[in-house]
Amino acid sequence: MIALKEKRNIWLVFLFVVLISNYSLYNTGIGVSILPAETAGVVLGSLLDFIIVMPVLMMLYKRKFSIKQAIILAASGCIAARFIIPIDHLQPFVAVTWAGFAIEGALIVIEVLFVTTLVYYMPKIFADVRASALPDIFSFPQAVEKHAPKYPIIQLLCTDLLVLYYGFASWKRKERAGITLHKNSSYIAFQMMMIHAIVIETIGIHWWLHEKSMVLSILLLILNVYSVLFFIADIQAVRLNPIYATNDALYLSLGLMKRTTIRFANIEKIEKDLELLKEKLSKDTIDFIARDFGEAYPQIILKMREPLEVTFMLGIKKRYNHVAIKVDQIQELKEILQQGMGNNEA
Repeated sequence: MIALKEKRNIWLVFLFVVLISNYSLYNTGIGVSILPAETAGVVLGSLLDFIIVMPVLMMLYKRKFSIKQAIILAASGCIAARFIIPIDHLQPFVAVTWAGFAIEGALIVIEVLFVTTLVYYMPKIFADVRASALPDIFSFPQAVEKHAPKYPIIQLLCTDLLVLYYGFASWKRKERAGITLHKNSSYIAFQMMMIHAIVIETIGIHWWLHEKSMVLSILLLILNVYSVLFFIADIQAVRLNPIYATNDALYLSLGLMKRTTIRFANIEKIEKDLELLKEKLSKDTIDFIARDFGEAYPQIILKMREPLEVTFMLGIKKRYNHVAIKVDQIQELKEILQQGMGNNEA
């Protein structure tokens, strides 16, 4: 697995080599000195790098190939070329770069239409959430997937809306009784430390950067404010969402970071051997273990019959064959699992 990842990184190295080579050619003394008097041929070669070579290298690195992604990456290459290649050299091909802006603009318009669709369906989404017995962290994304188009910008907005809800609108809610993951750990203390560090970094760096670049300082300030809000929302999401069990499934989440639905019928085995639990987790194991200052080990590992889908922040989804869990009430969890597996035997 490590060797495979290292092979993928080669494509990323090649991409940076092509990018840096083109940047150096037009923006350094050595590069400018070797440019011929007639630069049209050189610029054409650079445009081919930005529009074809670098998009191909990026797709090889990501191992995702599609016409849509190729068009987006090629358009991004056109825009990058516009900023890297001086306009004096780029003038004969400037229409190509404007095509990149046009494509990106069209994509932004499409995304705005998807956002408008989400707003249109919001009353139905909220109605489904209120009618559902599931925790909001599960019922809201399910309602969004039911009514709104499955598009990356929608998933991103779904995450942002959960951040806003737990960051601002959840403070009057009381903690539900249930099996928790965080109370016997340093998870909340760790998140508070992150908030403290971001605030100090913002105060220290913002004023220094403000003198160097106002735009960068404002962007950094916005990013840091959002980061603080995210960590606050994550703390609330952890506190207010203990494990939720139904007759056929277990709804497991660790704040806004990750969540999954475990069907009892899909559990093949519950691993309880202490020696095995202390071993390093395999690549196909997802852990629901609250962050701690010391080393934390799972109390059980569930072996799944079929790969389990786990949703991370921003709606990213991956599949795993094992689930490592550490909770505050392990005996209660074991009883729920045994009873659920018994009631849902094939």
